[in-house]
Amino acid sequence: MSEDIVKVLIAKPGLDGHDRGAKVIARAFEDAGAKVYYTGLHVNAKQIVDLVEKEGIDVVGVSLLSGAHVTLMPRIIEMCRERGLNDVVFILGGIIPQADIPSMLDAGVHGVFTPGSRLDDCTNFAFEKVAEMKSTKMMEKMGTTVSTGSLNLN
Repeated sequence: MSEDIVKVLIAKPGLDGHDRGAKVIARAFEDAGAKVYYTGLHVNAKQIVDLVEKEGIDVVGVSLLSGAHVTLMPRIIEMCRERGLNDVVFILGGIIPQADIPSMLDAGVHGVFTPGSRLDDCTNFAFEKVAEMKSTKMMEKMGTTVSTGSLNLN
């Protein structure tokens, strides 16, 4: 598998048993060219983070309808950081009250997608965030100075 293929994990943690939205978004990412992993229902934070680490996941998409996002998302992100998994994009979807979105963003969630969000908005957002992270990481490896000179091909 090429390193250029974005790896997306769609996770359905907690006791929520409704996974239609998670399956729809998993298919949207697959149709957009990503390698998709789906956890199935009732996984816990450790299982999610184990998969992120094992598979080299670029995007973690968590689908929650039960209100558990308030505790689960910060925990998943914290556990990833503890393992040095700092180049992961986190997106959250489901029934997320507007009042909770700022705290999710403060906790490290990159994007929140609620019912009615367009599938391509979600996939494009995630792919753009992955590209930004990979670009930043490459720039850091090269050093802080980048030449802005022009290239003459004549």
